Amino acid sequence: MSMVDDVLADLHGNMEVVINSLKADLGKLRTGRASLALLDGVRVDYYGTPTPLPQCANLAVADARLITVRPWDKNMVPAIMKAISAADIGITPQSDGEVIRLPVPALTEERRKDLVKQGKHRGEEAKIAMRNHRRDANELLKESEKDKDITQDDLKKGLEKVQTETDNGIDKIDQILAAKEKEILSV
Repeated sequence: MSMVDDVLADLHGNMEVVINSLKADLGKLRTGRASLALLDGVRVDYYGTPTPLPQCANLAVADARLITVRPWDKNMVPAIMKAISAADIGITPQSDGEVIRLPVPALTEERRKDLVKQGKHRGEEAKIAMRNHRRDANELLKESEKDKDITQDDLKKGLEKVQTETDNGIDKIDQILAAKEKEILSV
């Protein structure tokens, strides 16, 4: 495997990380439908230890607008409700003492447009990260050519492949953003 192939493999791996990170970020944007991704960042004070919510309760999407949280220990209901409220996800928890219900309210048009803006901002940050990885790969290739590890022809082909890889990554980001925008704007 040549130096160019190594650089391209690293670039591809870095771009996959950026895309997966963007997908995770966009998954946390509330779309008006119930999704367990909304609760990803919630940490509960579980006997003195901040614990991710899925590790101290069963989570389920009961229907399109309702998430249910069933704590394994009924004494944890107040702590879980407090953690969900503190997470500021825009949902008010309701409890009957055993099960916590999280009704996901419908989004207003203004809120939908704001969420689309947030999604586009996160997409732009991902594109910037892609371009930074492209710059790093190009610098590595140019340095390798300067050190006589690769030829000028290899450098030219490598730079073209790096640009192609970057273009593909940015196209993926655009597709992900378009799908998320459609999901947010659908009523």
